[in-house]
Amino acid sequence: MKGFALLFLVLICGVGGLGQKLKPKKRSNGEEIRFRTKTKDVCTMSMSEDEEMKLRIQCKSQGMSYWCEFTGKPSVCRAFRNNPKIYWNQVAAELRKLPHACESTQVLKTTMCQKAPTEALMKQIAAGMEPEDLANQDRSAQKTSTSMRGAGKSSVKKIGKLPMLPLVRPTHHGQESENETEAMKLAREHCWESLHGFCSYIIGIFRG
Repeated sequence: MKGFALLFLVLICGVGGLGQKLKPKKRSNGEEIRFRTKTKDVCTMSMSEDEEMKLRIQCKSQGMSYWCEFTGKPSVCRAFRNNPKIYWNQVAAELRKLPHACESTQVLKTTMCQKAPTEALMKQIAAGMEPEDLANQDRSAQKTSTSMRGAGKSSVKKIGKLPMLPLVRPTHHGQESENETEAMKLAREHCWESLHGFCSYIIGIFRG
């Protein structure tokens, strides 16, 4: 009985080990490779795998960006299955020779899978181009409005520093001339003729 139990345990372990060997190795998605083209465009390759392998290339060049996507089944190539890292490095090496990573690259070819079936080729399925980052444009617009507000504040400050003009009280020429006339009249009535000027001056002082 013990021998049968031991034999059963050995069979279970053997089947488990065989299952582990037959289980396909999973490849991680979201891997990235960075490179520069012949014209110094900064590019990033990102790979993901579902039913087919998908590759996206994103590049930045002189205030704009462009992208393209490829799909295929390089896994049918035995060399790819053995070492996918070398395969993608060869793809990046070919793209480095081009001035533009997405133009004239309808099919990606590598030396290690030259004899593989056609379905192994990565074929371009989409491409596009985007203008300069809108966030940068927003920041420049904010800087412009801030500088305009600063200029407005400085102009207000300059206006506030203008010298104050002295206040000038209006003179009542009519009232003064009337007082002088009355003072002279009284001086003529009550003072000698030689003292009319002096008397009118004194009377004018007392009358305010």
